[in-house]
Amino acid sequence: MKTMMLGLATTTMLAGAAHAADDLTLQLKWVTQAQFAGYYVALDKGFYEEEDLNVTIKPGGPDIAPEQVIAGGGADVIVDWMAAALAAREKGLPLVNIAQPFKQGGLQLTCLKETGIETPDDFPGHTLGVWFYGNEYPFYAWMAKLGVPTEGGEDGVTVLKQGFNVDPLLQKQADCISVMTYNEYGQVLDAGITPDQLTTFNYLEEGVGMLEDGLYVVESSLEDPEMVDKLARFVRASMKGWKYAEENPDEAAQIVIDNDETGAQTLEHQQYMMGEVAKLTAGSDGTLDEAAYEETVATLLSAISPENPAITKEPEGAWTHDVTDAALAQ
Repeated sequence: MKTMMLGLATTTMLAGAAHAADDLTLQLKWVTQAQFAGYYVALDKGFYEEEDLNVTIKPGGPDIAPEQVIAGGGADVIVDWMAAALAAREKGLPLVNIAQPFKQGGLQLTCLKETGIETPDDFPGHTLGVWFYGNEYPFYAWMAKLGVPTEGGEDGVTVLKQGFNVDPLLQKQADCISVMTYNEYGQVLDAGITPDQLTTFNYLEEGVGMLEDGLYVVESSLEDPEMVDKLARFVRASMKGWKYAEENPDEAAQIVIDNDETGAQTLEHQQYMMGEVAKLTAGSDGTLDEAAYEETVATLLSAISPENPAITKEPEGAWTHDVTDAALAQ
């Protein structure tokens, strides 16, 4: 009898092990917010569980570089901007884009109209706030395209290294600042400045855009068929999460709040953010648009950054459709 019970227990344990969900860790580019709502929704609504995945989502922050995390084995997949990923690839970390949930870009330059800036021709002689740490490349590509020097003077612009806030505009330290459509632009409006008091330029519309939040893995992950299958299930569930978030923005915002362990976010701001983020993911099935990739590469190659060029040559093998093709096949 004891032998039969032991055998039954062993069989049960083996069956349980056979059906154990596959672990996967996702490292975000920034803190918990609606910029990453699709992943939190997929986790909350059980979409990952349906794909037999046990997903851990690690928030980012100002002191966390996703590239370093994945290089150190701390994540299987990272959310990153293509500029940072391609720069890391050229320096020896073989990151590959496996999916592109963000079809559009939200990076903009927002200026106070009272400064006299209405078109790019008005930039010379003004101070422009620019985010660095890999976010500066579209700006320098744009200035190169316009033929505007970035060392100051009447014919050039003065570059202010901007923190990730809108203080330079509010305190009149800069005439224009970097903003994301789904975050800092809303903060400017919250400060009492109205849209008609602003002139806003979208980098994509200026022809110097670059792909933003994409999903990246190290190249070796794609050499393992089982890992490719796991990644395809992850992408499929994530895109299901993004579509649900687009269709249920208020619920998605609440899910983000529920997952924010810092308590720093407010529901109202996350609702605003989700509404704007939905515009960037709309129409995406996760597949990378090759034309958008080429524009990103062209932007990075033309960016004359005085400190750190993103890339110096055309990348090879920096993206694949294999994962999204597998995800969409089912």
